[in-house]
Amino acid sequence: MIRCKRGFKILHFLRKPFAQEAAGASATFKPLNGPNLGAKIPLDSTKDSLQSEKNSNESTQSAMERAKSATTPIKNWTRQQIKEIYDTPLMELVFQAQMQHRKFHDPSEVQLCTLLSIKTGGCSEDCKYCAQSSRYDTGTKAEKLITIDEVMKAATIAKQNGSTRFCMGAAWRDMKGRKSGMRKISEMVSRINDELGMETCVTLGMLDAQQAKDLAASGLTAYNHNIDTSREHYPNVISTRSFDDRLETIKNVQKAGILACTGGILGLGETPDDHVGFLHTLANMDPHPESLPINRLVPIAGTPMKAEIDALPKDSNRRLKLDQVVKTIATARMIMPQAIIRLAAGRYTMKEHEQFICFMAGCNAIFTGEKMLTTMCNGWDEDIKMLETWGLKPMKSFRKHSVV
Repeated sequence: MIRCKRGFKILHFLRKPFAQEAAGASATFKPLNGPNLGAKIPLDSTKDSLQSEKNSNESTQSAMERAKSATTPIKNWTRQQIKEIYDTPLMELVFQAQMQHRKFHDPSEVQLCTLLSIKTGGCSEDCKYCAQSSRYDTGTKAEKLITIDEVMKAATIAKQNGSTRFCMGAAWRDMKGRKSGMRKISEMVSRINDELGMETCVTLGMLDAQQAKDLAASGLTAYNHNIDTSREHYPNVISTRSFDDRLETIKNVQKAGILACTGGILGLGETPDDHVGFLHTLANMDPHPESLPINRLVPIAGTPMKAEIDALPKDSNRRLKLDQVVKTIATARMIMPQAIIRLAAGRYTMKEHEQFICFMAGCNAIFTGEKMLTTMCNGWDEDIKMLETWGLKPMKSFRKHSVV
């Protein structure tokens, strides 16, 4: 017995360490009493039993509970699990998404991004929705790459208005044979980073591994390359670039150490099941996209997609509805909790209360400024006033999000 200063008696038991088998054998122990006195039970079998019990619990756990209990991103979601979350009643889904958002992010912060088209029109691709395709008569004229001075002027204005990430888009299929363009864009990235202290993002089409490394060397923060929609619906939207081509570029970007900005477009004549498939691809990326832009299609006159959407019956499930936008955002927040979810192109078509619901569902970034690539954009003054009304503030550049 050991007597402490206050006179309490503490029983102190000394236990001998577990006996060890011969070299190479597993550790064993002998129970002190019971009917199996002296039986040797391998510790490895105990570990296997615990793991089996854990796997059993996970298999019976609902998809929503699995998402809620995660402390780090899960990257092995099944399509059925994502559908289960997507099909959760809307009020409950938005509530859980907001709780998930607060678990992984500062709920008072919103990332303000500004997008500039640095090379407009003349793209050889046949994306049915795009005004910049040379295949369609949309009134968009092909232009040359703008100058570095023009880019710096636009980035400076964006910073003065509160934007912290400056994004640049060029209407190219890929960067093959564009060494001069790559050098100029790399300089744009370096100067914006160094002189303005802003995050940078570019979207230039497909990249190979070396091109991704070159952009990484310039200090590029993120690279945007959307998957657009589900793998199943994708062939109905574009034929000149495969779904796997897109995934390859995303892998090249991430391997180079650049953050992946990867999302898609809602309203391309897809069904809710395509929303599930779209999210399934993103949620099983390793790592998950750093940011996930959700674009709402703005049908452009002269594009095949506008004609297809206009021809759909009004009650068709292929016509995008607000609840589907909200469900997609909320499900994305549940299964990709660390990602920044950006309400991107098409936001100007949404009323303020519709945007508010999207933020309740897990959005924490917007594009703001003078224009998107070829469509309208909500202005800085309008957005700052809206966010102040909601009690939100701009996120700082290079902000690191902690996981609880």
